[in-house]
Amino acid sequence: MKNLNFLSAFFVAASLAACNDDLDNVPVVDPIENPSSFAEIGQIDLGDEGAAEISAYDAVTKRLFVVNNSSDSRVEVIDLSDPANPVLLQNINVSANVNSVSTYNGLVAAAVEGATAQQNGKVVFVDAQTLAVTKEVGVGALPDMLTFSPDGKYVLVANEGEPSDDYLTDPEGSVTIITLADYSVKTLGFGSFENSRSKLEANGYRVFGPNASFAQDTEPEYITVSDDSQYAWVSLQENNAIAKIDLNKKAITSIFPMGTKDFNNSPNQFDVSDKDNMINLSDWPVKSFYMPDALAWFSVNGMDYVITANEGDSRDYEGYSEETRVKDITLDASVFPNASFLQAEDQLGRLKITISAGNTDTDDEYEELYAFGGRSFSIWNGDNGQLIYDSGNQTELILQQQSSLYPDDRSDDKGSEPEGVAVGKIRDKTLAFIGLERADAVLVYDVNLPEQPQFLQLLQTGDAPEGIQFIPASNSPNGRSMLIVSSEGDGVVKIFQPEIQ
Repeated sequence: MKNLNFLSAFFVAASLAACNDDLDNVPVVDPIENPSSFAEIGQIDLGDEGAAEISAYDAVTKRLFVVNNSSDSRVEVIDLSDPANPVLLQNINVSANVNSVSTYNGLVAAAVEGATAQQNGKVVFVDAQTLAVTKEVGVGALPDMLTFSPDGKYVLVANEGEPSDDYLTDPEGSVTIITLADYSVKTLGFGSFENSRSKLEANGYRVFGPNASFAQDTEPEYITVSDDSQYAWVSLQENNAIAKIDLNKKAITSIFPMGTKDFNNSPNQFDVSDKDNMINLSDWPVKSFYMPDALAWFSVNGMDYVITANEGDSRDYEGYSEETRVKDITLDASVFPNASFLQAEDQLGRLKITISAGNTDTDDEYEELYAFGGRSFSIWNGDNGQLIYDSGNQTELILQQQSSLYPDDRSDDKGSEPEGVAVGKIRDKTLAFIGLERADAVLVYDVNLPEQPQFLQLLQTGDAPEGIQFIPASNSPNGRSMLIVSSEGDGVVKIFQPEIQ
């Protein structure tokens, strides 16, 4: 018996030694991440207001590039090899206003304005390691956002083409496609849709700038690209629409007007006054244009979807402003018999609306009221623009009930202002991250069922989150999925990672 025990012990010890010798050959099992439980692991403060706008992470150099417009305009370079301890290395000064930054495989692209916002801008390409400028490429007026296609073949630029403050100069909005193989350029305009203007307007497309053509009035805001790099979608915020681009043809193939959202409807109840000293989500006789800022593509069961953050935005210039408040217009008494009650400041009177719509006849009275923004996020069919889901007033209910972050002082304007959105996958879960500019928060949703997204979590951010980027575990510096949120209001960049199950 003693001999058997001795032999058993010998063989066990030998087996353990052999296992230890082979440890280097054992594959590492990825930690199982909990998509419902993100937590902040690190942050860096880059300064004051405007110091952290859009950010982009480069997996090759493990660096984060952040647009800083707090004083002079530059791109900050941050070492993110340890996400819990980001370190500011230096900055890239491009001697002009930088609006956006994107990265791909060791290459950085920055969108830079012209001498004035109405002049053509450029894209500056920088080596992510050496920080040397490798190329400059001219693009359209006011390049406001840019992104690499997932296959690295193209850089797409949204040239917003905003008018001058006196509205005497109004360049055309456009989308520039830069082919990186030879840095050739093709800029896509919207003039070909002029003949479809009436039909588009009937479905909710907005063309209303003084003396503006269809092409001048169209203002591209943000771009997302499908994972196969075949198609792109562009938000046209002020116009209340999404455009679709076929990247093989390098052509804008469709414009999808978004219509309006009815706030006189219980799932859409919202607060309209910053003077009532309370959060009062109620039905109101108001419709609103969705007017998304950021948008993101995702796919479920082979179907293309686009998710939008429905911030809302008005044209408010010295030469032309569409903004007014309900209390400052004349309501048609036959439609609004209780007009004097509605126009009180603690009722509907403080709400900002547009004068570009609602006056349906030739008098000075308004028969309908139209506000800015959906105060929500929406999911749209990427092929035909059909609305699949809208969050109603869910974002504002969550802020009120779970965190007391509801910005009541913005009730008269656009509420929490959903502005940013990013999509990422953790195992079989497709997650959407919705940035709420005025609530200083990001909401996390499971969108595996696009018709019924499930709220998972609220993350508190810096002041006015502007840039949101999801980094998959395969590209992350520590092998864990990562969410990076840069906040324009206070210059803080926060890094979140899911907890391990």
